[in-house]
Amino acid sequence: MMITKKYLPRRTVLRGLGASLALPLLDGMVPAFATTRNTAANPVRRFGAIYVPNGVEMRAWTPTGAGTALELTPVLQPLAPVAAQVNVLTGLADKVAIPREGEGVGDHARAASTWLTGVHVKKTEGADIRAGTSLDQIVAQAFGKETQLASLELAIDSVEVLGACDQGYSCAYVNTIAWRTPTTPLPMENNPRAVFERLFGAADSTDRQSRLARLREDRSILDFVTDEANGLNRTLGAGDQLKLAQYLDAVRDVERRIQKAEEQSDRDIPVVEQPIGIPGTFEEHARLMFDLLALAYQTDLTRVSTFMFGKEVSGRSFPEIGVPGGHHGYSHHQNDPENLAMLAKINTHHISQFAYFLEKLQSIPDGEGSLLDHSLFLYGSGISDGNLHFHLDLPTVLAGGGGGHVKGGRHLRYASETPLSNLHMSVLDKLGLPVETFGDSTGTLRYLSEV
Repeated sequence: MMITKKYLPRRTVLRGLGASLALPLLDGMVPAFATTRNTAANPVRRFGAIYVPNGVEMRAWTPTGAGTALELTPVLQPLAPVAAQVNVLTGLADKVAIPREGEGVGDHARAASTWLTGVHVKKTEGADIRAGTSLDQIVAQAFGKETQLASLELAIDSVEVLGACDQGYSCAYVNTIAWRTPTTPLPMENNPRAVFERLFGAADSTDRQSRLARLREDRSILDFVTDEANGLNRTLGAGDQLKLAQYLDAVRDVERRIQKAEEQSDRDIPVVEQPIGIPGTFEEHARLMFDLLALAYQTDLTRVSTFMFGKEVSGRSFPEIGVPGGHHGYSHHQNDPENLAMLAKINTHHISQFAYFLEKLQSIPDGEGSLLDHSLFLYGSGISDGNLHFHLDLPTVLAGGGGGHVKGGRHLRYASETPLSNLHMSVLDKLGLPVETFGDSTGTLRYLSEV
């Protein structure tokens, strides 16, 4: 990184005809940004949580060894390119998701709502819901003071409150994993266009009809800021010119894919109950959302996110990878080899999208490293074996360097029934936000920094 005496303000944006576009960290911003604690010793850190529903095929998931060498199983194999930045954790438990006496069914609702809160939720179908403040929102309360958006909440499944809710539990418990307060669940967004507009804006007016009219013109936000981008480019060094060009190319690519999805939404294609602007396959949708999230991190618009790959009890099928039946049905595999194979395919497909995101972050420079070096991402579920609704020995991955505070490339095996909340306490500690307790925690986890 080249540090110069002349620098741009960190919050420099490109503007034109009512549109504005945030910029990534450029070398010319380093002196200004250094004053906000972004140094090699203490870089800006980011956090994200990615949730998968219905548990996983644990026999195909769990590594056999433990210690410094991470042996990737077939399901985890897509993580190979970023394995040095990945820890697979076993032995962790979400015991607060286990039903108390008299509560009976509802494991799916409890799994999702306790995964980031560590608090046993109130069983109710009414408005008197109660969980706990989630891990992401504790981070957002601190990191959000420095960014335009305190956090982003993303999803793949429809955000409509319809069906697929667990018996005796409000739909709020399965529709989100983010809780601002114990009684305030945050809505997830699954429409890429809505996320793009939240990040960058989309028109010269906040009026909905004006925005739609501009979209019908098929014009990119970059068309509105071209003159200012060209002017800025002439003042930058060669390295920053390359970074700016790559970033603007990424923005234009995301816009193109969103517009393509919107065009396809008017065609007669076999996709039902999908809002306008959502791609036709899980992979296209997930990768587009991950690209938007990467842009949000790259421009420091937010440092915190949650992403639900699916709601609990999701019956999504994946015909594009040879999985014709519903996810939830396969998760109740009854030890049938065909069901287990289909479930493993779904799990591998999910991990492949997560790996895509991690590789993308690893390729984006950030200070004296990459975005992945300076971030922590928690990936997993509140259920391990979906056939039994088992909340012990959860499938858990922690990825990213946490600003140099987490060592990767390992399978870390913890004592059986170690609270998942112990990991949450450790994550907060690595992010520079230590707490004395969290949920049902009994302490922090050993070995994350070194064996």
